[in-house]
Amino acid sequence: MPGFVQAEVIGTTVPALPLTAERIAEAPEASRTAWADYLAWSKAQSLADQAVLTAERMGLSPLPAPAPGGDGAKTMPLNRETAWYASPEARHVADVIVSFQTPAGGWGKNAPRDGAIRQRGQSWVAGKDEAWHYVGTFDNGATTTELQFLARVAAQAPGAEGDSYRASFLRGVAYVLWAQYPNGGWPQVWPLEGGYHDAVTFNDNTLSDIVAVLHLTAAGQGDYAFVPPAVRDQAAEALDRAIAVILASQVRIEGRLTAWGQQHDTLTLRPVGARNFEPASLSSSESAGLLLELMKIEQPAPAVVASVHAGAAWLKSKAMTGVAWVRVGNDKALVPDAQAKPLWARYYSLETGQPIFGDRDLTIHDDVAGISTERRNGYAWYGTSPQKALDVYAEWGQKHPQ
Repeated sequence: MPGFVQAEVIGTTVPALPLTAERIAEAPEASRTAWADYLAWSKAQSLADQAVLTAERMGLSPLPAPAPGGDGAKTMPLNRETAWYASPEARHVADVIVSFQTPAGGWGKNAPRDGAIRQRGQSWVAGKDEAWHYVGTFDNGATTTELQFLARVAAQAPGAEGDSYRASFLRGVAYVLWAQYPNGGWPQVWPLEGGYHDAVTFNDNTLSDIVAVLHLTAAGQGDYAFVPPAVRDQAAEALDRAIAVILASQVRIEGRLTAWGQQHDTLTLRPVGARNFEPASLSSSESAGLLLELMKIEQPAPAVVASVHAGAAWLKSKAMTGVAWVRVGNDKALVPDAQAKPLWARYYSLETGQPIFGDRDLTIHDDVAGISTERRNGYAWYGTSPQKALDVYAEWGQKHPQ
């Protein structure tokens, strides 16, 4: 058919490598000790977490079932009126949060916090079988949402009744600090779980969410006024290192700064794949989230200013107009729509700069129509969220010219 271009398989997703002693041995010599210490600490903490659960379960029969999974964020609202956080409802949620905090200090994901208090011997992770998986994670807003909710409730309980919330918050901040890599990034799961979970994770705005909490903790104002000065200083130092890894991870193509991937290799900071359908690429949504965090810096260094201008220029260059990503019958497709908001593909090829799409069989395609129906309809291949970053940039760019 004249003018018709056949969709093609253009590559294969290679999952990210875990952090291992063997990989550390091949890293630059000056960094090996820090990485080896980090890995050893992670392994020790994982064993300690498992030992606590084993001890709790001695003599228990039957074992308590895991808490039901679900949308945890809905049960931990951060936008209510201040007085609500002093209510019995909010305090119950905070009590549940405290009870499900792992020995390491983090929380599992996809866990409604308005249910029952954790029982002795119960898994810390909601909706999971007995596999040791996501026991402490930043995925899907986990840990960072719990921390912000605890801060809000603690601020409305300044007396002894709020001590448990403040103590849990500080344990959670310590968890964030312990989990930070020597290069300033964070894994998706800590203690480390292996696989793509070990990559420096920007996916679903993981690092952006952590940076936001560190900003609040370091400032020590409002709901965070109870944070001791020493902890504020530690958060500020971690924040500086986080900004450094964001800048170091921004991908250069032909010498020009562009954007960021969904996750980057732990040691090399190159974009890497994750799940079978998530190829190494540049990611519009995660890049927009990182730009929003960089633009919050009150007195940005020249490197930050250059990074933001370059990232915004990249987003502008990828904006699609006149089309919308909508459901058509039982499928989803791009359709003409003159009134549609600017649209971005989720992933862009590191080689061509064009949109790419992954499938469960590891294949990478140049057209969303070429992937399986299940994946085409079950993943956010296009979105409008980067426009928020460009809206903020419109004013920020005037204040911080190139």
